[in-house]
Amino acid sequence: MRASRLVSLLLLLQTKGRMTAHALAAELEVSVRTIYRDVESLHAAGVPLYGDAGPQGGYQLLEGYRTKLTGLTEQEAESLFLAGLPGPAADLGLGDAVAAAQLKLMAALPSSMRDRASRMAGRFHLDAPAWYYDPERSPLLGLVADAVWRERLLEVEYRRWQAPEEVTRVLRPLGLVLKAGRWYLVAQGSSRISTYRVSQIQAATVLEESFERPEGFDLAAHWSASLEDFQARQFTGQAVIRLSPRGWESFASNVLPAVARAAEESAVDDGGQVRVTIPIESIGHATGMLLRMGGEVEVLEPDELRERLVSEVRRLASVYLP
Repeated sequence: MRASRLVSLLLLLQTKGRMTAHALAAELEVSVRTIYRDVESLHAAGVPLYGDAGPQGGYQLLEGYRTKLTGLTEQEAESLFLAGLPGPAADLGLGDAVAAAQLKLMAALPSSMRDRASRMAGRFHLDAPAWYYDPERSPLLGLVADAVWRERLLEVEYRRWQAPEEVTRVLRPLGLVLKAGRWYLVAQGSSRISTYRVSQIQAATVLEESFERPEGFDLAAHWSASLEDFQARQFTGQAVIRLSPRGWESFASNVLPAVARAAEESAVDDGGQVRVTIPIESIGHATGMLLRMGGEVEVLEPDELRERLVSEVRRLASVYLP
């Protein structure tokens, strides 16, 4: 445990630069006294580490000192961030680099750790795509990734769902995100930062002109905020429904997690059945969602949704009943 903490302390100083004892203690979740002891141990081990007193002080590694993994190329080191995602790494053209990096890491590990790593790899596997969906084919992903990495303007022909469907854009590609087996490009257009589905890019050209990333832009934070905004705008109304015991049991597996949570929070007994209030995206979307459950669900409100379901049921009856 202590050896692991010493390595973590060393890597924190290597990646973040000067840090105070209090900041190190907070990062490693130990006392300041423990940090003092750890620093002394690193000194004794020959690590060129020094500290400065005062408000602007802190511990720092001697300039130029870095820990190294012998034999790793730059591309292999970059690919380590995707070592748990062999499929996406291959999509980005890093499949061979990941394999080579893993082999070099395995060779560098002590035998006991090597055995543990092998056991871990043999017992855990990450499959990114969601159930019932194949990974999307994105033949232009490599080209888009190159523009992201080299910070080059990207001209794309993009197919979207609203008119006009075919548009041409010159984008500042800021990052790529893999979500449920689908790649998304986060890019800045003429005015704002938007998200583009890579599989919907019909053609792309990497331009020679470079661009500057927005100051302080954080891809992970932006993506998280975008998801929250999307979910807030996703639901435009609500419905009150009554579920049979069987319908209630299967309800969560037929709807989005946000709808299932709302149902759980609002559920009340209604004479042996369950009455809930749920958010809905639109009357049309809610109609399709609730039709899947057949007679296990009854819409109580709003009247427009109830009438739409009645209309759809009558239309189905006209097709299937003599």
